[in-house]
Amino acid sequence: MGDSSASYIRMVQHLIEKCLMFHMNEDECMDALSKHANIKPVITRTVWKELEKENKEFFEAYKKINREDQMSEAETTQKILQILSENSTPNTINTSSNIHHDA
Repeated sequence: MGDSSASYIRMVQHLIEKCLMFHMNEDECMDALSKHANIKPVITRTVWKELEKENKEFFEAYKKINREDQMSEAETTQKILQILSENSTPNTINTSSNIHHDA
């Protein structure tokens, strides 16, 4: 079980890193992974905090990024679903009606 736990944590870390690429903050990342990857917010928060500890300088700079460059919610949702579908295993993605498509 230790190996599968480590693998799960690595997957969460990878997904958090993808969220960072979309300029998401911690809460946005937790919400996105909870909705679209069925990852409990407490897991995302724990992995996020560990990443912050290990990469203090990066996160200090990251928090200063201009939020105007942030994608719209629809664009972010589309990108997250694309990433998850590329990296998913069965039962990993929740494509419920929570996803809104803009015309």
